Amino acid sequence: MKVFGIILIVVGILMFVFGNVTFTSKKKVAEVGPVEISKKEKKTIAWPNYAGGIAIAAGLVVLIAGSKRRS
Repeated sequence: MKVFGIILIVVGILMFVFGNVTFTSKKKVAEVGPVEISKKEKKTIAWPNYAGGIAIAAGLVVLIAGSKRRS
């Protein structure tokens, strides 16, 4: 339980730091015999800042609930 809470907190912090992630994917357009035509596409994944805050808050709740349950 404690590990899950820590992971949520770390993910939330990373979501704040990196507001979006951009990556390139390669897509095959056509293949004629030994010749292959491909295209590179840039894709961006963006998430709102409040999602990072929710992840941090959830991680804190999990940490607190886990520590109270053991006591």
